[in-house]
Amino acid sequence: MTTSNPGTASQRKGALPAVLVLEDGRIFRGRAYGAVGETFGEAVFSTGMTGYQETLTDPSYHRQVVVMTAPHVGNTGVNDEDPESAKIWVAGYVVRDPARVSSNWRSRRSLDEELAAQGVVGISGIDTRALTRHLRERGAMRVGIFSGDAWVGVRDEALLARVKEAPQMKGANLSAEVATKETYVVPALGEKKFTVAAVDLGIKGMTPHRMAERGIEVHVLPATATVEDVFAVRPDGVFFSNGPGDPATADGPVAVMQGVLERRIPLFGICFGNQILGRALGFGTYKLKYGHRGINQPVQDRTTGKVEVTAHNHGFAVDAPLDKVSDTPYGRAEVSHVCLNDQVVEGLQLLDQPAFSVQYHPEAAAGPHDAAYLFDRFVSLMEAERA
Repeated sequence: MTTSNPGTASQRKGALPAVLVLEDGRIFRGRAYGAVGETFGEAVFSTGMTGYQETLTDPSYHRQVVVMTAPHVGNTGVNDEDPESAKIWVAGYVVRDPARVSSNWRSRRSLDEELAAQGVVGISGIDTRALTRHLRERGAMRVGIFSGDAWVGVRDEALLARVKEAPQMKGANLSAEVATKETYVVPALGEKKFTVAAVDLGIKGMTPHRMAERGIEVHVLPATATVEDVFAVRPDGVFFSNGPGDPATADGPVAVMQGVLERRIPLFGICFGNQILGRALGFGTYKLKYGHRGINQPVQDRTTGKVEVTAHNHGFAVDAPLDKVSDTPYGRAEVSHVCLNDQVVEGLQLLDQPAFSVQYHPEAAAGPHDAAYLFDRFVSLMEAERA
């Protein structure tokens, strides 16, 4: 939820004041960055030191104000090749020391200019370490950023009242707001081997590309797709993407996934798709205190024992037992991946049919490529089913 005056911040180079107000009353004062105006969302922090352009354009960040823990942001500017969607989705952006000059051979404009052009209100010059520690201790919470002369002299109590009027992330149903409205096709690169129906809950552009690299023709369907829509594609496999919001509200996608499980078609889900699989199997979901966001999260694949460094962006998780195999309406299921920082469930797999999911982002945009094998695992499931 943003109102802004695009371009003002770029013209005056951060000379305007800005204030960040958390819903528990903590206040940080800094300078305008990006567009000038007001914005509201859920305050979260990302630990990635690179990849800010992919972070900004990740639809999973819809209605979130992202705090960058890396102190210096914007060094490489903004290019036209790296966005993961057609627009910036973050509700607001918080940095400590924005780059004064962007320097990269692909750069077309500065990060400040891009934020201003897309109406994204931000703040710079604040102690992001202190803010991050506060969020770790108190948890992710609602926040407002107010920048520009219009807010000078407005009482802190009045700003806090506006923050508390903003909607919370728990209970938010957001997938349809960020997903495609019409089905589109990403063709296979080279020889076509398989057809996959991908339910878009907030999909990133690199994800169907990773499948296309493996000879998969990807039909990307809206978040509102029905079971009939999915099977009209005549898919060899079905994919459920990442996305924003509370999985407890996603009854439609859960029903679609249950329909796929009933037909025993190879299934792969990531991030929000992992939470959807959890619900489809009968597990609950819950909101994490401050979530996992960044490109440096250690996860163990319990089927191989291998530890991967992975890219994350989630504030909810699946509540499934780590110490046993569970019986579900679709056969036995187990936790396949776990976060080594806090033992949060990071993956599920069915043992009696070809279905699995992970909570993180194997497409590596941005992030390490440790988890790229998961797309190959999906291909192997489709090969086995065809054989």
